Amino acid sequence: MTVLAYGFCLDEKYLLPGLVTVGSLAEALRPAERGQAAIRVLTLDLTRQHAATLADVVRRAGFGSFRLRWATPPRSAVMTDTDYISVTSYLRFAFTPEFVERPYLIYVDADTLVLDDPAAPLNHLREGQLGLTVDEFNPRIGYRGQALPGLVDDRPELRGLPYYNAGMWWTTTSALTTIRGGVRSALQTGKQYVFHNDQDALNLWAAAGTAPVTSVDARYNRFELARFLERSDWPRRYTSRPPYATDTAVLHFVGSAKPWLTNCPPTSDVRLYRTALARTLRIVDRLGEHSISSPRFRIAA
Repeated sequence: MTVLAYGFCLDEKYLLPGLVTVGSLAEALRPAERGQAAIRVLTLDLTRQHAATLADVVRRAGFGSFRLRWATPPRSAVMTDTDYISVTSYLRFAFTPEFVERPYLIYVDADTLVLDDPAAPLNHLREGQLGLTVDEFNPRIGYRGQALPGLVDDRPELRGLPYYNAGMWWTTTSALTTIRGGVRSALQTGKQYVFHNDQDALNLWAAAGTAPVTSVDARYNRFELARFLERSDWPRRYTSRPPYATDTAVLHFVGSAKPWLTNCPPTSDVRLYRTALARTLRIVDRLGEHSISSPRFRIAA
């Protein structure tokens, strides 16, 4: 059994979604695995009360260890895409070996739903490596979309290299210092190419050729397509796969139409998320925490 930590970066806006993700992770792991696993959280602005509630939820879920630290993003952070993303996302580069206290770290975005044990990719990592999934909507640098605008004009030799989604990481803790330093250097020399904030910064470093990045199977960070296809077929410019995949281990709700918001189309995956949301809210209610709320969706039987 691999001794590892799961890392989250949460702020007040993403506290409830983070609790849902933690709960889904607990559901996906066997009790013995939960008891061995640690939860590590970096936050910019959680109140002490909400930090205590988070700790209570983690303990009730059966995880063996919990630590939370207040942190600040790097001064070099570039925020261009701010529709639904805050500078808290840059905290993913602030995990340290001393804080994690485990040999492996899996970073998990708070807009995901874990459906199966996400630890298997660690079996294929060498010491010092970082595992990432290729981004489904922007799989290659210079392919389509707004990722790293202008980069291939100045550096055409980078066209076609993998472009990774930053929503899930798998890494040995020994690599955290290298990741942080690499991203910092990339921002210093290439901030003019950044559109997707910290994700572009990470890919700038990965494209430099010195980053120890290895690709992870797409099932461990799969986009929820159906809610986009409810409104438009634009995702078909990027992917032809069916909207529902039976082997998905981690379902990622990218984009602004988040499943905890009332403007999100109620696809079957969104209904699955809202069932987990309702379960989380019942736990929060039992803890007597009345300052965390969400629309109460009617869940079909």
